[in-house]
Amino acid sequence: MNTRSELRYPVVPEKECPNCRTSSLSAFYEVRKVPVHSVLLMKTREEAVHAPTGDITLGFCPACGFIGNTSFDGSLLAYSADYEETQGFSSTFQTFHRRLAVDLIDRYDLREKHIIEIGCGKGEFITLLCELGPNFGVGFDPSYVSDRNCSEARERITFIKDFYSEKYADCQGDFVCCKMTLEHIPDVSGFLSTVRRAIGEREDTTVFFQVPDVARVLQEKAFWDIYHEHCSYFSRISLAHAFRSQGFDVLNLWTDYDDQYLMIEARPGKDVSATVTPDANEPESFQRSVASFQKHVPGALKAWKQALRSMHLDRQRVVLWGGGSKAASFLTTLGIGGEVDYVVDINPYRQGTFVAGTGHRIVGPDFLPGSRPDAVVIMNPIYRVEIQRTLQAMGLSPVLLDITSHCYDA
Repeated sequence: MNTRSELRYPVVPEKECPNCRTSSLSAFYEVRKVPVHSVLLMKTREEAVHAPTGDITLGFCPACGFIGNTSFDGSLLAYSADYEETQGFSSTFQTFHRRLAVDLIDRYDLREKHIIEIGCGKGEFITLLCELGPNFGVGFDPSYVSDRNCSEARERITFIKDFYSEKYADCQGDFVCCKMTLEHIPDVSGFLSTVRRAIGEREDTTVFFQVPDVARVLQEKAFWDIYHEHCSYFSRISLAHAFRSQGFDVLNLWTDYDDQYLMIEARPGKDVSATVTPDANEPESFQRSVASFQKHVPGALKAWKQALRSMHLDRQRVVLWGGGSKAASFLTTLGIGGEVDYVVDINPYRQGTFVAGTGHRIVGPDFLPGSRPDAVVIMNPIYRVEIQRTLQAMGLSPVLLDITSHCYDA
């Protein structure tokens, strides 16, 4: 069984930046044959091992700071109800989600308003906004599953199992949100142009977008946070440029969730964006981060391969905690097989399925007492306390390794 993706250096293809259209993307990182979907539920090991693959070639735009996958092939993707992206089973995430919803409701007086969410997933966030407002909503996402939404607020929400596009321009809202979706859009400027045209002259409409912060990915050499579905990667400077270039003024720009998420709030036509202009040194500083990532990622890969191989040779049972995209990217990029026994996830819909690309079994925490792992690699350190409490309650005390704890000379 070949579970190894192919990582190659150097790479040279260039492609026009889809964010600013003014420069070419210079490639700096390439991985071949990765799963095109990292969180699509794979019901059998055979299905997981033979899941469709695509390529990643990350390119950097020196003009606006955008990073994109120049090898992205959208025709390979098939979003459906089996796309299991939710983090909503974590108490840590639930606390963050509720705090974010309350903050937005208070800041923009979202009470008895009409809300649109583009890429609503299983509908958790728009449901929360409509519960706490109370508000009325429309959510767009082909992966929405109505049977999993038990909130009374869903009576005030229309869910459309489709991608948001120009054909829905007549759907108007006082507030437009889009969380963890823009990074899936290859034509960034075209998509934001569609959103701006749909708003029209309603200059009091606020838009809120949340994306992964690529600055943290570069700083941590987080190769596990790079996957095929994510064709667009944003820093503060590139995200601000994306909105301003399509007629938005940026109201607020910040990071949250241990600086993993980059948030932006904007409105059309009020010329207030100067207050959040990125530092003049940011483009040059960001380019240095790209160069550092390119230089040091091979060391991170080597360190993790050696560490896992060493533990395996010592007959230690190693498991990953977190069966989402990070696990799929980590395992396939490293080409990991028997060095990791299985993957743990608290999401019951992932349990009993298999990781795309490598076929590692995904189990629930209740599997651990019978297995008693020696080491647990935590795929997202923000969940460390939550995971530690779960293990302690089971009487387990394995070594906990944060994914960011790779040992190499940065």
